[in-house]
Amino acid sequence: MRVRLLDATENPEELICRGARNDYMSEWVGDQPFDDVMASVEGDTLDDQMANLIAQLLTRGHYGPFEHPSATFAIEGASRSCMAQLTRHRHASFDVQSMRYVAFDDVDPADVEDGEMVVTPPSATDPDWVGRNQDVGDVDEETIEQREAVFQRSVRQSVEDYQELLDLGMPPEDARFVLPIGTEVNIVVTLNPRSLMHIADMRAAADAQWEIRDLTEQLLDIAAEWCPHTFEYYESEMKHRKNRLAP
Repeated sequence: MRVRLLDATENPEELICRGARNDYMSEWVGDQPFDDVMASVEGDTLDDQMANLIAQLLTRGHYGPFEHPSATFAIEGASRSCMAQLTRHRHASFDVQSMRYVAFDDVDPADVEDGEMVVTPPSATDPDWVGRNQDVGDVDEETIEQREAVFQRSVRQSVEDYQELLDLGMPPEDARFVLPIGTEVNIVVTLNPRSLMHIADMRAAADAQWEIRDLTEQLLDIAAEWCPHTFEYYESEMKHRKNRLAP
């Protein structure tokens, strides 16, 4: 799976701070230079002032200002299972690759074994992998080989049947019914920092499913460059707390 930033609000944390300071100023922030907007906030530099104000907002639970900036991400190669988890977060906006209009008739079923078209879960190939609702214990190499063989046989057969149904004239929107839930899909998602922090509370947790956790960590890595003060504070002070941030 790959994640790439497509577009984002420039100077997002300045926008967050302007929104927050608006609540406590008699002057109109639309007319004020940013230095003046931040004049009463503690800090030796403007960057320090932004970091301090953002920390105060997050500590107090004043999350509204974090809804002003937004970022749009392109996600490649998530499974349909992962997509279903992500799109439950209805405060984000999505475009999802259609299997009604995109037919995967040019994929060689033999390439499915190399991870093309269908996501292979680590429990199919890693003897040391322990997933949720799985008994802890060593899995021998023979069992792992059997797991991988069964998994690859199943997905390869599904892809072959899908393509045969297309050859027989079945529309892609119906032929897709035979494909596994692990079939890859591309997604475009737009969200704001507050939304991402909420998603991370749910999906970056240790007990979250491995694929959505990987996706969320990639989103957080990109967001840490986009909104550095916000997500540095989130990672260090908020990520593992018991009281989660509401959407």
